[in-house]
Amino acid sequence: MTEPSTRPQLHLGLFYAGVGPQLVWTDPDAPSHTAIETFADVVRALERGLFDAFFLGEGLRVRENRGRIFDLDVAGRPDAITQLSALAAVTDRIGLVATQNTTYNYPADLARRLASLDLLSEGRAGWNIVTTDNAWTGANFRRGGWLEHERRYDRAGQFVDAAKELWASRDGDGSARPVERETDLVRLRALATVAASPQGRPVLFQAGDSDGGRELAARHADVVFSNNTEYGKAVAYAADLRERLARYGRSPDSLRILPGASVILADTAREAADKARWMRTEQVNGPRAIAFFEQYWGTDLSGYDPDGPLPDIEPSEAELDPSRGTIAIAQRTGKLAQIRKWRELAAERGLSLRELATEVAPGHPSFVGTPSSVADEWTRYVTTGAADGFNIVPDLLPSSVTDIVDKLVPELQSRGVYPTEYRGTTLREHLQLPPLPTARPN
Repeated sequence: MTEPSTRPQLHLGLFYAGVGPQLVWTDPDAPSHTAIETFADVVRALERGLFDAFFLGEGLRVRENRGRIFDLDVAGRPDAITQLSALAAVTDRIGLVATQNTTYNYPADLARRLASLDLLSEGRAGWNIVTTDNAWTGANFRRGGWLEHERRYDRAGQFVDAAKELWASRDGDGSARPVERETDLVRLRALATVAASPQGRPVLFQAGDSDGGRELAARHADVVFSNNTEYGKAVAYAADLRERLARYGRSPDSLRILPGASVILADTAREAADKARWMRTEQVNGPRAIAFFEQYWGTDLSGYDPDGPLPDIEPSEAELDPSRGTIAIAQRTGKLAQIRKWRELAAERGLSLRELATEVAPGHPSFVGTPSSVADEWTRYVTTGAADGFNIVPDLLPSSVTDIVDKLVPELQSRGVYPTEYRGTTLREHLQLPPLPTARPN
C-alpha cells in the first residue's frame, strides 16, 4: 500500500447510466452500449486512470412516457450484478458498484447477491442504494405497489439495516447468526450464506438531494453523490451532510462526498465551449425535446416540429403524476406557472421548442475547459473540503473516459491531489475509508 499524500486526495468514480439522455449512444462512432466488450474497454481504461470505482446504472423495466414505452433509451443491458461479476474477471483493482433499488427488491436476496459480488471480486464491490419512484416498475414484482417519496426512504432505511445486520452476522469461525426483522416495511428471517470479503461488506453508496435522501446517507452511506456540483452548492451540501453525520455519532472521515459531474475537455477554452454546445444539441435531440414537454403538457405533441415554436395548445390542468418517475420531485407541482415562464423565455429569445428544451432540461455539463483549468478547479474543491472528488457521468464514449485518463489525471497528479498508484486492493482502501471492525485482514 502506498503512503498517503500530505494533500487531500481526490477520488473519482464513473457512473455508466442505464438510461437517460446524458450518454450520446446514437453517435455513429459510439460503441455498442449493450456489448460486454464496451463495458470491459471502459472499465480497463478507468483502472489505468486509477479510478476508485465504476458505477453501473440499473433499470428493472424500460421507462415509460405518458403510459407508453419510451423508446429513446438504451435497452437490453444485462443485470448489473451479473455484468459486474464478469468485469471483476478482467480487472484487478477498480471498485465495482451495482445500482440496486430498495423499493422492489428483497433484503435477504439482495444482500446475498451483493455479498457474492464482493467475495468474487476480493473486496471490490459497492452498492449504490436507490429508491424507485415509478409505479410501472412495481408492476413487475409480485408485491407491486408504489410508495410515496418519504415512505420510500423509510423502507430504504429499514432495508439497509437488515442487509448490514446480515453481513455482520457471520462469526470468525464461519458460522452465522439468524437475523430476524419485523418492521412496518421489512419482514424477514434469514441466515447469511456468503462469507465476508477482505473489506468486510460492500461499500455503501447513496445518491439523494432530498431531506430523506440526506438522512439515509448520513445514517448509512460510505459515499454519497448528488447534483450539488457548483462550488457554492457543494460547500453548503457538504456542511449540511457533515452536520447530519454528527447527529448519528459519525466522524466526517467516515463519508466521502462525490458530486455528480460531466467533463468537457479541449486544448483551448473556446474549443471546449464549442464542444459543450455541440454535445448539448446531441443530447437534446428532437424526439427527446418533444418527450420532455409532453410530460408537462400532458398530451401527445408528436405532431409538432421540434425546430418550430412551442405548442399553441393549452396544457392539461392536472399536475405531473408523482408515480410516473420522470421528473424531479420539486418540479411536479406548479407546472402551469412553469409553462408560462417558458413561453415568455421562448418569446423573448426567439427559441424553438428544441432550443428551449436545450436550455431548461436537466443535464448541462459541469466542468468545461482545458485539462489544466479543470484540474485547478478540482484542486480547489478537494483542498477546501467542498468535495472529496467526483462521480463522472460520461457524455460520449470512449472520449469522455480517455480524455480524463490521458489528459486530466496527469494534471491532477502534478498538483499532488491524485494518486500515482492504487492505495490497496479493496474499494474501501481506495476510498481511504476507516476499516470495518468485522473486516478480515488481507
